[in-house]
Amino acid sequence: PLVESGGGSVQTGGSLTLSCKVPSYIYGDYCMAWFRQAPGKEREGVAVLDSDGSAVYVDTVRGRATISEDSAKNTLFLEMNNLKPEDTATYYCGLSPQRCVEDGIWTSYDFSDWGQGTQVTVSS
Repeated sequence: PLVESGGGSVQTGGSLTLSCKVPSYIYGDYCMAWFRQAPGKEREGVAVLDSDGSAVYVDTVRGRATISEDSAKNTLFLEMNNLKPEDTATYYCGLSPQRCVEDGIWTSYDFSDWGQGTQVTVSS
């Protein structure tokens, strides 16, 4: 199971770093990603990190978010800066046993493992 943490309540313009503990047995081709779901909306992808180090961000967070991995600590991070009220959502990390990025494009949303989510609330 994946375990997210780091969510919280911040004001507009603030920053948060989300963490996701991933299994230690990950190897070979895989990708990890952050998704979010706001009340009444569908879950949407935020950022993905492929096993070759390729990262892709959706337009709404590009330039404000950084996805990274600490392999030694089996942890996936999502650093978000200049947070906006529209970033308010429950954030989930996902793990896929296949590559998800090709030529700089996020090509696969088939994630088999999910965490329980961590809430991010941005107030104006």
